[in-house]
Amino acid sequence: MAILERHDTGPVAHLRLNAPERLNPLSDAMLAALQAQIDALCQDETIRAVVISGAGKVFCAGHDLREMQAGRQAEDKGAAYFADLFERCERVMTGLTRLPQPVIAQVHGIAAAAGCQLVASCDMAVAAEDARFAVNGVNIGLFCSTPMVALSRNLPRKQAFELLTTGRFIPAAEAQTLGLVNRVVPEAELAAATQALAESVASKLPHAVRIGKEAFYAQAELPLDAAYALAGQVMVENMLDRDTDEGITAFLEKRKPGWST
Repeated sequence: MAILERHDTGPVAHLRLNAPERLNPLSDAMLAALQAQIDALCQDETIRAVVISGAGKVFCAGHDLREMQAGRQAEDKGAAYFADLFERCERVMTGLTRLPQPVIAQVHGIAAAAGCQLVASCDMAVAAEDARFAVNGVNIGLFCSTPMVALSRNLPRKQAFELLTTGRFIPAAEAQTLGLVNRVVPEAELAAATQALAESVASKLPHAVRIGKEAFYAQAELPLDAAYALAGQVMVENMLDRDTDEGITAFLEKRKPGWST
């Protein structure tokens, strides 16, 4: 049984965390499997959107604490193991942001600690009504410093800090209000709602979405003038694309575009 399952529905790739008996932790094996899929998807021009979900009762409960304790106790690991673990986790999280395809988290049950980080690292998220979210490492004496990076880029600063220092779980409705998730739906409708969002994204011109996603994250880290300069360059590139010309012409002629991709 694969620890990370993949199936494609047309141009949408579905990745499912598949260690339900352990609440789908981001173990060494899970991180390696996610990284392998990220590397493959970077080169896959047939895929236009990615959905990440979890098998069993929850989306993802965070890092594998048993593995982490074993790493602490091993004479040949210790600090080196933890540094490597968090570096590998960082590569996965930033890899999702840098994927050319938009990535959507499909969340049910709980998304805790690094599992909440995974949601925050996706471009969008759809949650079941009974889903709950937390960066709760502080409850066991471990401040969620790496999840904090993604969380603080999704939530207002004071709200993010409160969650990090109290470790409390928030319901899906509050997560939507704070900006962590885009949509909240009944659990019975979760898969269909996520698929509909993915298909909407996948129906757009791939080149436009790819350069747009890259520019979205790049400009967010720049001062205002530099952000506009970058965005202007991207618009020029986009406008000169043959398929964009076809899209605009088709709109003016009131017909569907005949894109080459």
